Amino acid sequence: MITKMHGAGGRLMIEFIKNQILKNIELKKVNGLGLDDLDDAGTIKLDDKHIAFTTDSYTVKPIFFPGGDIGRLAVSGTVNDLSVVGAKPLALSLAFIIPEGYDEEKIERIIKSINKTSKEAEVAIIAGDTKVTDGLDEIIINTSGVGVAEKVIKDSGVKDGDAIIVSGNIAEHGLAILLSREEFEFETNIKSDVAPLNKMIENILDLEISAMKDPTRGGLAEALNELAEKSSVGITIFEDKIPISDEVSSVCEILGLDPLTIANEGKVVIAVDKKDAEECLERLREHPLGKNAEIIGYATKEHKGVLMETGIGKRIIDYPIGDPIPRVC
Repeated sequence: MITKMHGAGGRLMIEFIKNQILKNIELKKVNGLGLDDLDDAGTIKLDDKHIAFTTDSYTVKPIFFPGGDIGRLAVSGTVNDLSVVGAKPLALSLAFIIPEGYDEEKIERIIKSINKTSKEAEVAIIAGDTKVTDGLDEIIINTSGVGVAEKVIKDSGVKDGDAIIVSGNIAEHGLAILLSREEFEFETNIKSDVAPLNKMIENILDLEISAMKDPTRGGLAEALNELAEKSSVGITIFEDKIPISDEVSSVCEILGLDPLTIANEGKVVIAVDKKDAEECLERLREHPLGKNAEIIGYATKEHKGVLMETGIGKRIIDYPIGDPIPRVC
């Protein structure tokens, strides 16, 4: 039986994709990233360029939350999925599935947010679709995106010795959603980090980038494990180097949540050749969305999986089973 956990990131979703979807679709080899690569976008080589394509659907409660809304989320998520495979996003499609009787003022607010975010990313919306149906509680948005890359950056490209960089403070999106949905006896200033990252990422593409991934559902733990597994390397990270705000850290401690498994929507994990690591870090920090970037560890052949060195020893960082807080994107 399918549960929400099967679509929430983590090991259950990966197993579902492999055991149900990939097993029952005839996979054709493409000259690029195909469906079975399970990267954030697929690519096809065309002459001396690579065309990148991705699609994603967004359902979140509440649809308006501190720092963003479902419209900003839909544009940013698709733009970022293109960007992390090394592509320059060019255009998006936009599709709505709207509950019958939905408030037109909410629709207008969402569309204005989509327009503002697409202008921020400098990406055109060129096609779309609208459906209205009963049986839904809230709006669902699908965005597909196309881009072009000089060189494709794959999840499987991490090399022994690569530096691992996170572009900023983690766990803000998932916590912002949770705190705005539930009623807690404390107030916070935590806001979602949701943002299109393409302009920041463009600043580093001339460096020797081995792999990139946006740590959305399943958080940093999921992203690091995917990179390590696909690249057949281990990754060692250092607890004291992981960028996280004091407020996020405190709220996670109060609620018993692991910030490494909480979703982000405006961060990127980068594996970069160690000779370019400091330059990459400096360029990220020059951009407002990368001001808190840190080198958090390195890739190694000395072990498999992801290990975190803490003040009291080493801790295995495994895939989350599913997202610890349901439906954040």
